[in-house]
Amino acid sequence: MQFAVVNLLFTIIDLYWWVVIAMAIMSWLIAFDVVNTRSQVVYSLWNALNALTEPVLRPIRNVLPSLGGMDISPIILLLALQFLRNLIAGALISG
Repeated sequence: MQFAVVNLLFTIIDLYWWVVIAMAIMSWLIAFDVVNTRSQVVYSLWNALNALTEPVLRPIRNVLPSLGGMDISPIILLLALQFLRNLIAGALISG
């Protein structure tokens, strides 16, 4: 039972990892005018990714100092997700 719960947590963390990566790539594509947010599909995808990541990224952005327009909050979030994954794995091994 414990293995199933840990496996589920790892899967959720991994899925959220890819959502953050997709959001970062999508923000670059929008910033460099590769994709247009006037397209309904792009707009819907952007809204979905934003709704999933913004509640977690906003507190990180509030703590980080301004870096002149460069947003490193997704990198900090990815590091935190990896730390959480390692923390769970370490607790599983030691417990």
